[in-house]
Amino acid sequence: MAARSKARKRAFQILFEADQRDSTALAVLADWVRHSRSDDRQPPVNEYTMQLVEGYAKHVARIDELIAAYSVDWPLDRMPVADRNILRLGAYELIWEDGTPDAVAIDEAVQLAKEFSTDDSPAFVNGLLGRFKELKPSLRRDDA
Repeated sequence: MAARSKARKRAFQILFEADQRDSTALAVLADWVRHSRSDDRQPPVNEYTMQLVEGYAKHVARIDELIAAYSVDWPLDRMPVADRNILRLGAYELIWEDGTPDAVAIDEAVQLAKEFSTDDSPAFVNGLLGRFKELKPSLRRDDA
């Protein structure tokens, strides 16, 4: 698995854990970093994972607003936890991570959905992120 794919997978796992623990992504990221430094069995958290989680955290309100607005008939709280967090990560990378080609951001999110969610999830993730790609210039704004 390529380094960036591993980084995305870890970032997804951090977002998923934060969602499950009703914590912030930054708090869970800090836990992961701390554990990786104190436990040789824990792999280190690489820079791109940190960049993804920190970027998501910066835009969390806008990302959830977009997902809620465009996921017709699927309120965030009714969405499978895996899908919700794959979409959060994919939306961040697609809209704000300029170094990642749009097709790569979408494909990587679809791959995560294939690995971690239901049979219907890859198509749902692909469709929603594809819509975000079409609307990207009007969706991006700074929330800081």
